[in-house]
Amino acid sequence: MTAAVITVAPTGPIATKTDNPALPTSPEEIADAVVAAHRAGAAVAHIHLRDERQRPTADPRIARRVMDLIGERCDILVQLSTGVGLDVPFEERERLVELRPRMATLNPCSMSFGAGEFRNPPAGVRRLAARMRDLGIKPELEIYDTGHLEACLRLRDEGLLAEPLQFSIVLGVRGGMAADADNLLLMVRRLPANASWQVIAIGRANLELTAVGLAIGGNARAGLEDTLHIRKGELAQGNLPLVERTARLADDLDRPLASPAETEILLGL
Repeated sequence: MTAAVITVAPTGPIATKTDNPALPTSPEEIADAVVAAHRAGAAVAHIHLRDERQRPTADPRIARRVMDLIGERCDILVQLSTGVGLDVPFEERERLVELRPRMATLNPCSMSFGAGEFRNPPAGVRRLAARMRDLGIKPELEIYDTGHLEACLRLRDEGLLAEPLQFSIVLGVRGGMAADADNLLLMVRRLPANASWQVIAIGRANLELTAVGLAIGGNARAGLEDTLHIRKGELAQGNLPLVERTARLADDLDRPLASPAETEILLGL
């Protein structure tokens, strides 16, 4: 099989230190977590930002600080989340791409998200896709349901997305697809033949579906954004144990870990 790309997702938009004291929230904590994950085999860092009160933020000064702290210490590829948080306006979120990370997320559709709403208006999504195309930023297409894939393919057909497309298949968010292997296989079968993809399984199904994804040729994401636990009833002592666990899974499946330079080629950056 081809090399596996591991993405570390250290923070996310939902959990706080009350949920897991090891969650990194300050720029320095996030950078420390990313650098440690890089040493353990992660080639991509999926970055959510928090303000001084741990709230999700699209503040470009905080984003620039995080990117600089990471870039000074390792060559991991930075992927900024434009999802940011449910209460952050789309117009603020989309401005993060002006910092020109190598990659950024593109969420194609609005949806229910737990008890809230994740707003991605069609006109805004098209505007963001066009801006990312113009800046040469690779979109990571986060799809939470079957219709989200069709929306991405329409953007491709309109010339707003360039192939090869890069997908994250998100399972387990209330409002999206349930976290089970049948849904993962359904989505993988429907992807364009030349697309790259990873599974993002939220919560208790994280380990199982990460293993399935790696076994059938996908990439993997690991970190406290996706699960706060290393096993049932035991909080993860940071992001590193989750990344190390994913690296062991890849090794056991004879999937060598892609370096950042190899990832640039595999993902078509």
